[in-house]
Amino acid sequence: MPSITVIEHLLLHQKESPMATGRFTRLLNELILAAKIISREVNKAGLVDVLGFTGEINVQGEEVFKLDEFANRVLIHRLERAGVLCAMASEENADLIEIPSAFPAGEYILIFDPLDGSSNTESNVSIGTIFSIYRRKSPAGKSVTMDDVLQKGSDQVAAGYFVYGSSTMMVYTTGQGVHGFTLDPSVGEFLLSHPQIKIPERGKIYSINESYWNYWDAPTRQVVSYFKSPDNERGQPYNLRYIGSLVAGFHRNLLAGGIFMYPADNRDPKKPRGKLRLMCKAAPLAMIVEAAGGMATDGKMRILDIEPQELHQRVPLFIGSKKDIQKVMAFYQKGS
Repeated sequence: MPSITVIEHLLLHQKESPMATGRFTRLLNELILAAKIISREVNKAGLVDVLGFTGEINVQGEEVFKLDEFANRVLIHRLERAGVLCAMASEENADLIEIPSAFPAGEYILIFDPLDGSSNTESNVSIGTIFSIYRRKSPAGKSVTMDDVLQKGSDQVAAGYFVYGSSTMMVYTTGQGVHGFTLDPSVGEFLLSHPQIKIPERGKIYSINESYWNYWDAPTRQVVSYFKSPDNERGQPYNLRYIGSLVAGFHRNLLAGGIFMYPADNRDPKKPRGKLRLMCKAAPLAMIVEAAGGMATDGKMRILDIEPQELHQRVPLFIGSKKDIQKVMAFYQKGS
């Protein structure tokens, strides 16, 4: 069977995907080029001065890694010139990123986490870029407002991620199926390797940082105890796999089946709603997992139904196989 690139696949499925327009294709092309550049730097990170901290603090109060800063610059530089965006938002930038007047503007809004899991780079662990695409609500020609950006996840027109590991992969959806493409370095193209990804209804892996046990509420402890117990509906304990890289853990569970959990905790009274960012992490991954037959919730509410109130809003996240997520929601409903 001949190899199919991302863009060829998109064009072949134009009838299924109303997003397969020339402008959307250009946006995807620029994202792919940016990911190739980031992948190249990640692969040689140990050889050049791109490891460690920059000395800066991002909007979340976290130290910025050099690779984070590099990936952020690459994405902004490539996409602001594409002529298809009216605004961008990044986990690393406090405010909206406006498109300079020197470049043509379009109707799409791109929200991204430039390099999820970058603290693991020095350990050679898989990391990734997560992206979310919306269409502006206000008429073209006017300034983009925050109302254009603060849309529910269910309003996304596309979402995806690139994972930089033993191979570089792109996984994306426009709402009609989830497809994975692997970068072939010999030709410099992402080729279709995982068509129509479907997550198993029940998994065998649970991913969570159990060191926070003492900071969790009772329903969360009950959830984790359920997955560890031989008396659960699976009939045996789930396997614990946690690496501290959301995109890597999610990608494994998407293919093999399982659940990734980052619940709220009481470590910091100023952040009672969870830690993961809704718009650049939870919402795009939720769109992907639902298109693959899975679910994503904050414990009580579907992630894609959450109305964002601010650009960097945080949420708890439970994401993965359908039956596993339904069990989580049952525990939270019982405990509320």
